[in-house]
Amino acid sequence: MAEPRYVAFLRHGDYHQRKGVPSARQPWALTDRGIAQAQAGAALLQEMIGKFGLNLSPKLHSSRQLRAWQTAHVLADELQKSNLRVDSIHETSALGERSLGSAANLTVAEVEDALRNDPRYDAPPVGWKSDSDFCLPLEGAESLMQSGARVATYISQTAEPGQVTVFVGHGASYRHACYHLGILNQENIAAYSMFHAQPSLICYQSDGTWCHLAGAWKVRSPKDEPKD
Repeated sequence: MAEPRYVAFLRHGDYHQRKGVPSARQPWALTDRGIAQAQAGAALLQEMIGKFGLNLSPKLHSSRQLRAWQTAHVLADELQKSNLRVDSIHETSALGERSLGSAANLTVAEVEDALRNDPRYDAPPVGWKSDSDFCLPLEGAESLMQSGARVATYISQTAEPGQVTVFVGHGASYRHACYHLGILNQENIAAYSMFHAQPSLICYQSDGTWCHLAGAWKVRSPKDEPKD
């Protein structure tokens, strides 16, 4: 029987996000609040590890965005203070948020204006930013579902047997990854968000399925715009 694999995944902490810009590829750092959130998240992660009697993998994984990398380093520092071993933090594009391709870091209005003025394309549909299946017709762009599949594949291939492997990334791609892993249904993707830097613990079981063990989803108001 295969040994279970445990995964703790965390959304990055609060950061200096530029308003009006889809946040996926913004290069800005954590705020002081975001650093405090990451410190608190490390304490929650330690509680989960102790509660379930698990061992921490000494290799943490992070997206390449600065806010995620910083969150991972704060986690590592706090975990080491509690005598938990952390040897390295591996950065990977596989944990990134949904890519808007050549529209990266344009405002929503600028993206829509660019498509209106490009004779090859129609204007994007209303609510395109939060539509799980919509992909901008621009080079390098992907849908939220595609980003979730990418994250789910990386988690599945990287999680280590018998240990808790920690991943620091982004809320929307995590929620869509959980759909691909069978943890959320499609309705829940839109209904839930993620708290900054709070861990969720999931387990790959011997029957080949994933289950959610600990960590609360943030219930999102229908009027709220999903954020990474």
